[in-house]
Amino acid sequence: ESRWPYLFGAIIVPSLIQVVILPFLPESPRYLLLEKHNTSKAEKAFQTFLGKDDVSHEVEEVLAESRVQRNTKLVSILQLLRTRAVRWQVITVVITMGCYQLCGLNAV
Repeated sequence: ESRWPYLFGAIIVPSLIQVVILPFLPESPRYLLLEKHNTSKAEKAFQTFLGKDDVSHEVEEVLAESRVQRNTKLVSILQLLRTRAVRWQVITVVITMGCYQLCGLNAV
């Protein structure tokens, strides 16, 4: 019991290491491109991560994925259950997860 303070204090070491290293790590290219709208920094980050000079394909891929996500329509659970194409898949997943919760495997 007398060593508990040392156990709780041990988290300080990794925290300090993270605080020192974090400013030197590059930001995510996706974040730079989509959130900050900074194409030049995003290209530089892609070049750092991928190790190649021409990253225009990756930038276009991220932008295309962003456009697809913006055009995606969100569906409510009720609408999902009303759609015949996915109704049985949703019911199967719900029953499977319900059985998983009731079988006691989580307790193990």
